Amino acid sequence: MAATAAKTKKEKKPFNLVKWAKSRQGQQLIIGVAFMIIPLLLLFTFTYLPFGEMIKFSFYKMKYSTPVDKRVFVGLKNYIDVFRRDDCFSALKLSLYYVVGALIQLVIALYLATILSFKVKGGNFFKGLMFFPFLINGIAVGFIFKFFYTRGYVFDTVLQWCGFNIDNLPYWLKDQSVNNWSLVATSVWRYFGQNMVLFIGAIMSVDADLYEAAELDGANKWEQFKHIILPSIKTIVTLNVILSITGSLSAFEQPYVITSGANGTGTYFVIMNEIAHTSQKVGLASAMAVVLLLIIFACTILQKLFFKYIFRDAESMDESYAAKRARMKAEKARMKEEKRRIKAQKKGAAV
Repeated sequence: MAATAAKTKKEKKPFNLVKWAKSRQGQQLIIGVAFMIIPLLLLFTFTYLPFGEMIKFSFYKMKYSTPVDKRVFVGLKNYIDVFRRDDCFSALKLSLYYVVGALIQLVIALYLATILSFKVKGGNFFKGLMFFPFLINGIAVGFIFKFFYTRGYVFDTVLQWCGFNIDNLPYWLKDQSVNNWSLVATSVWRYFGQNMVLFIGAIMSVDADLYEAAELDGANKWEQFKHIILPSIKTIVTLNVILSITGSLSAFEQPYVITSGANGTGTYFVIMNEIAHTSQKVGLASAMAVVLLLIIFACTILQKLFFKYIFRDAESMDESYAAKRARMKAEKARMKEEKRRIKAQKKGAAV
């Protein structure tokens, strides 16, 4: 009889789908899936499915209008052509200008963010002034600087006011020794305000007691920046560097609007756009897009490893200053309690 009872106890009850669906756990799962299924379906339809088709196109020689049965399979030939063609490979090397510009942009943004994170007269005005270029549409920025760099217009006029002779000035958009730097300066002007605001938000979240603890140790402003600010905002620094460098590899709006890629200013995206829509070499353009994606992945992984090495001692520094901060708080609490006790004793003696 005991064995029968034990056997009955071990038997599992049959799963009741209707009862489970009415339960709290079941309703949570059903609602979660219902809310997720539409965004995931849209994401698959408009992102992953076209991306898979693009990878498939990269193995074919085809145009947009080429029927499916007329497409010629060429294997890896399109990928080889990306590195063999002078225009594709030169455009890839041209990205180095924008990478250097991105690093300069981050240094300027971090420097200004460090200053404006503390009390500065007119600080909010300067923050808004420097963030404003990021709010302007990229096409509009291109038209602004196309006019700005045109021979004899704004930039040349300002330089003439400073004593320069216009005949000695280069053509900012035609001279191949300076035209790419001119376009890079445009990108720096537009994006450094965004990076600066992100840095300011991160720096302002650092506990003020850490600065006080560092000052007690005799640390100057540079040492405070190096050992407190930089390790504390390492996540934002890493994110901004990754976004800036990957964005520089995809530069398109400024060179396309200002110069249309002429005079050696055609970036990788500009050349890819020309190959895809003007020459109608869809397979080669798809291969270029895949190559760029792989380069961005590689850069992202290398940057993460680099910053992991750079900030390897950041956690120990954080713990050190955290310990000092805790000690200071305990000391302040003890002094406050001591003052309260002395005040209570004086009050008792007066009575």
